[in-house]
Amino acid sequence: MDRLIYTAMTGASHILERQATISNNLANNNTTGYRSAIDSFRAIPLTGEGLPTRTFVVNGLSGYDLTPATLTHTGRSLDVGITGKGWIAVLLPDGTEAYTRNGNLQVSTDGILQTNTGYPVIDDNGELVARDQIDIPPNTQVTIGPDGTISTVPGGIPPMPSTTVGKLRLVDPSEDQLYRGEDGLFRTRDQKPVPPSTTVTLTPETLESSNVNAISAMVDIISISKQFEMHMQMLQTAQSNDQLATQILASLR
Repeated sequence: MDRLIYTAMTGASHILERQATISNNLANNNTTGYRSAIDSFRAIPLTGEGLPTRTFVVNGLSGYDLTPATLTHTGRSLDVGITGKGWIAVLLPDGTEAYTRNGNLQVSTDGILQTNTGYPVIDDNGELVARDQIDIPPNTQVTIGPDGTISTVPGGIPPMPSTTVGKLRLVDPSEDQLYRGEDGLFRTRDQKPVPPSTTVTLTPETLESSNVNAISAMVDIISISKQFEMHMQMLQTAQSNDQLATQILASLR
């Protein structure tokens, strides 16, 4: 009885958290480069005097689905999609770096190349700790090569020769060392910068879609709704059993 109550109660509580995770994944179904979150459930016994029969269910965020998604051609010169594994390093306001697969880049009013959320991309200068931003000259056409090299060509006729103004810092950290912050960017758990990778390649003029499987997520929503109902029925059964046990004990007095 005791085990049933605690398992059903905590199980129902964490199913609601699981529902929130799936709902967030569905909400980001069209977010460029989004990686769906994965939850897991496990039961743990409580320790302490008088508690050996009680078991809690805990829900832990086990990680993220980092499977590459579909690349879609946009024809826009500032759009880049990562082919296979890898990340684009961006500079945070506190001076640390984070990583994204959203290659929808923009040029700020100050001429700084940045993500569409306003974080400057980091210029790969060959050093482990790179904090240089990439300046884009005004009135130029920008092209980004498969290795992240950024070139500009001044506008006008006749065509002018291209000039290299920087290179995107592309990294390939160990997937089990990454976690996602509230801003949607990934970071390493030890907060240490990741060395540049020479194996990460880009596909110019493309964007990577979200890797959320909307159909699978909807099926999961239906499934966990039924699981929640089952936990509620278990609590009702426990209550009914307790009432019957009380009646039987009272009749024996």
